[in-house]
Amino acid sequence: MADQSTKIYVPPKGTRGTRVMDFVFALMKPFAGREVKRYQKADGPEPKLFMGFPVLVLTTVGAKSGQERSTVLGGFPDGDNAWLIIASKGGSATHPGWFHNIAANPDKVWAQIGNRKFKVECKSLTGKEREDAYNRVASIAKAYQSYPTKTDREIPVLRLTPAS
Repeated sequence: MADQSTKIYVPPKGTRGTRVMDFVFALMKPFAGREVKRYQKADGPEPKLFMGFPVLVLTTVGAKSGQERSTVLGGFPDGDNAWLIIASKGGSATHPGWFHNIAANPDKVWAQIGNRKFKVECKSLTGKEREDAYNRVASIAKAYQSYPTKTDREIPVLRLTPAS
């Protein structure tokens, strides 16, 4: 079990949210592995871009399965050697699976940016710190601006830093 310093805050799921993204994620599932492999083959240290924002490959250990799972996310630089990831799921009422995996196994998380893969420490941001970080991401990636209006759940924001 994680100690207090690595505990991930999991806000309650919402009572409303976009159902379109649930459908889109289900539709895209067969292609997700291909996208992960494509980004894992990066040939340099710079992150690849998708829709104008940087991509990060996140690898977690399944909360129920115990198996490694990788997914492609927006990974937004946040100072020196830190990145923000947003558990938006497009404004769905529920959190994405990768977020539950991190909450269950916060000591088993890796990030790949460009061709660099490394173990990371995850910190849940809360309160004003979460709100400010979310707004910084939404100013770069405009799609994130509408997600909070689509759901009544608090959308988690995590800061990733290389594990020591």
